[in-house]
Amino acid sequence: MTTELVHLSATEAGELLRARKLSPVELTDAVLAQIERVDGRIRSYLLVDAAGARAKAKAAEAEIMAGRWRGQLHGIPYGVKDTFYTKGLRTCANSRVFLDFVPDHDAAVVEKLDAAGAILIGKLNTWEYGTGLGLVYHDAASAHATNPWKDDYFTGGSSTGSGAAVAAGTAMFALGADTGGSIRAPAAGCGIQGFKPTYGRISRHGILPNCWSLDVAGPMTWTISDCAHVLQAIAGFDPRDPGCADVAVPDYLARMADGVAGLTIGIMRDIGHSVSIDSANAAGIEDVASVLTDAGARLVEVSLPGPPLIYRQVTTLISGSERASAHEGDFIAHGDQMGRELRDSVMAGLAARSVDYLAAQRRRRELAAAVDAVVAGVDAVLLPGTLHTAPPASDADKVKAFMSDAMTTAFNISGHPALAVRTGFDQDGLPTNAQIVGRYFDEATVLRVAHTYERALAWHTRRSVF
Repeated sequence: MTTELVHLSATEAGELLRARKLSPVELTDAVLAQIERVDGRIRSYLLVDAAGARAKAKAAEAEIMAGRWRGQLHGIPYGVKDTFYTKGLRTCANSRVFLDFVPDHDAAVVEKLDAAGAILIGKLNTWEYGTGLGLVYHDAASAHATNPWKDDYFTGGSSTGSGAAVAAGTAMFALGADTGGSIRAPAAGCGIQGFKPTYGRISRHGILPNCWSLDVAGPMTWTISDCAHVLQAIAGFDPRDPGCADVAVPDYLARMADGVAGLTIGIMRDIGHSVSIDSANAAGIEDVASVLTDAGARLVEVSLPGPPLIYRQVTTLISGSERASAHEGDFIAHGDQMGRELRDSVMAGLAARSVDYLAAQRRRRELAAAVDAVVAGVDAVLLPGTLHTAPPASDADKVKAFMSDAMTTAFNISGHPALAVRTGFDQDGLPTNAQIVGRYFDEATVLRVAHTYERALAWHTRRSVF
């Protein structure tokens, strides 16, 4: 029964909770039991707050039984990347520098989920400080999460625990943060849905910064409906984040099931990449295209302005400089406690010249305008996410290739909403993926397109077996 409960989607569990056919206490105990059973293997958590979760579950149960239902996430257990502040609960960002750090306030998104009645289970694994260059040296404070689909395989980074937890049922949904693909890469590697919303759609107040001008927080979920519910709960303006946009939040569920008939979808087959896409991932893209065409969408060929390497070079220079600015004090005081990947990335940022940073920001504006000219001409764009399926965690070259051979950074540069979706599995049973991109602040259409595909293929009915 425990396994059956943790393999419900958050949407399914929410309906059962609302109907009082399932108790928040029962569901929370099932998730905690799943953590006890499998997390020694996948290491999705850095900290589990079982006592706090059970106390919140009892409170949620009392509210629901009294008819005070707060919404679809009321009583749903979740986890957050351990770069998100949690009041009274350690936030170490997988770093020895922060092993004793207990925030006195919650991140804005944690505040919102608490108001929605969701139950925080604990803090999810991450690369140190939630940052990195794709070079994994395995010397952070705790060992990184591994992939639930295959022993000792890479999850994608940097939201490693978030991807693993949702795939393994140790959280019913999770939150991650994305600077160059750190939500979408682990979503792709772990076979879940990972959404980087429009830059400014979600407050980053109370999240350890990586790069102010690129960082975006977002949901990592099992289904598209789950993604819509979580996004609904956490989106919205917050004056505490200077980058947060004062833009109205629509009802993401209102038209999600309307289908795609009459929509024009751009498909990006020519990726302009020196590295070929895996055949299984390419087949997944064609599967999505076929489903959308059969559902009444019109597909047109589009191309990304310039090769993917240009976007990665620009994001690397911008993020390195801003990371060094944010964490120079920690580096000076505690650099000897940092792992090599974090230390190297901060040092690279400190070595960058201001003229190069400014040039990169100017180039970013040019690239963003060029990307927007493509995206604005259609209702959504379909293209690859990561070009490869998850590699062995011990193969440094393949790990680096998984992260660098990806089509994610262009939309950090441009700020468009971008969703990683599962498209099936390769011959080794590893998840394949695609990416769906939308117009600025039009997350609703992205969800609508993805939901059409998910309903047609139902890959969400397949779970990893432990």
